[in-house]
Amino acid sequence: MDDNNEEQKSFSPIQSSSYNYSESSKKSSLPIFSTHTPGIFGSARGIFVDIALSRANTLLDDNIYDNIHKQNEFKKQTILADESLTNDEKTEAIKLLAKYYDRDKVLYNEGTRRICENCNQECLATLYCEYCVRNYLKENFSNWTSGNDDIDNLIQKCQLETLMPNKIVEWIPYNNLKNIKYLTKGGFSEIYTADWIDGHYDEWDSEKQQLKRIGTHKVILKKLENIESADQSWFNEVCDL
Repeated sequence: MDDNNEEQKSFSPIQSSSYNYSESSKKSSLPIFSTHTPGIFGSARGIFVDIALSRANTLLDDNIYDNIHKQNEFKKQTILADESLTNDEKTEAIKLLAKYYDRDKVLYNEGTRRICENCNQECLATLYCEYCVRNYLKENFSNWTSGNDDIDNLIQKCQLETLMPNKIVEWIPYNNLKNIKYLTKGGFSEIYTADWIDGHYDEWDSEKQQLKRIGTHKVILKKLENIESADQSWFNEVCDL
C-alpha cells in the first residue's frame, strides 16, 4: 500500500482544515488549499479513537442532551465505557473532546467564563484563551502576504474569528511544502499530496504565549483556478472548504 493511500485512510471526520496559499500559486495566481488531520489520527490505533468518537456522536440524542455541556458529558462517559479502547486511547479521545468542547463554548458563546491570567479578558476556553490566540495571529499580520489584498483580508478575517488553535486559516509559503505529487483530478480542481514542513498550529503555549506547530506531516492540496478573475462566488467556495 502506498503512503498516499495510507494518509487518506487516516483522515478523520473530526478534522481541521486550513487554506494553504503557496508562493508558486502566487506567481501563477493559482492558490492551493489543503486538508490536514490532528496527529493522533496519523497512527494505526488512532483510527479506533476516530471510530469511537464518531460512534459517540452517532449515539447522542439531541432531544435529551440539548446543550453543549450535556452533550460533552455524554460523549465523555461513552468514551470511558468503550471497551474497544485502551486506557491511553481513552485519554487521547477525552483530550480531543476537551478541545472541541472549548471550540463549541467559544462558537456558541456558552459556558462559565474565566479571567485570562495574561490578557485579563473573560474567556470561555479552558485549554487556551481565544482572545490571546487571536491577538497573537493579529500581531503577525505584517509577517506574511499572499500578494492579493482580497485574499489577505479573507485570511485575516478568518484568523480574527479563530475558535481553536488547531483550526486556523493560514498563508503557507511554497517553500514550506515538499514532496509535492499529483494525485488525481476532482471536479474542476487538481489534487496533490505534499509534506508540510512544520505543519499546522496545534495548541496554545500559555507559558510562552505563542502557538505551537504539530511538525512535518502529509497534507492534501487542492489547486483552485482563475484567482485573477476571482469574484464573490469564488470566495464563497474558498470559505466553504
